[in-house]
Amino acid sequence: MSDELEVPTKAEIACLEPFLGLPLERIFVPVTKDQLSAAMADLVRCRFVGFDTESKPTFKKGEISDGPHVAQFATLHKAYIFQLHRIDCREILARLLETTNLVKVGFGLKSDQSRLHSKFGIKPRAIIDLNTLFRSEGYRKEVGARGAVAIMFNQRFRKPRSVSTSNWALLNLKSNQLLYAANDAYAALKVLLALKKQESELPILGLN
Repeated sequence: MSDELEVPTKAEIACLEPFLGLPLERIFVPVTKDQLSAAMADLVRCRFVGFDTESKPTFKKGEISDGPHVAQFATLHKAYIFQLHRIDCREILARLLETTNLVKVGFGLKSDQSRLHSKFGIKPRAIIDLNTLFRSEGYRKEVGARGAVAIMFNQRFRKPRSVSTSNWALLNLKSNQLLYAANDAYAALKVLLALKKQESELPILGLN
């Protein structure tokens, strides 16, 4: 590819047909030990899953976020939203993130990794940051989920600011939060698969 590739503009993306993500009935919030075990069993059957985290935003100058509050994983058929105020969820999260048998794929994951390590002592392994992959393909600016979906599928991926900056520390997440979180992870997985790269070509961090 050329080293002069440009990410579609907001105006260009706004004209595209919408990206169809996972519906609410395919999004699960495991709480009980049985639900968490089932979620883990489903996820570890995969080699690649979409991944992201969400944190309650900070609005005051100098205020430091105590996130992440939510971590989400997506397969091609389901998404699982782990609420990290639950200790059992944290234990499952650590196992999922620290195994190299499961490759976690997302956008801009550097800050997510830092926060997970700082708050929970989890050091994620087998990570693909798709921004790095697109940069190696010749995109000068950070692509992000919206840009990548537009490039790969010619579709518009919605990321409403009203949802992204909502309270992710809620005990009961709202439907629009579940859809937002799940499809952030789902879109990342769809983009990776659409790139049709061999595993040996992928910049997987933390395998060793």
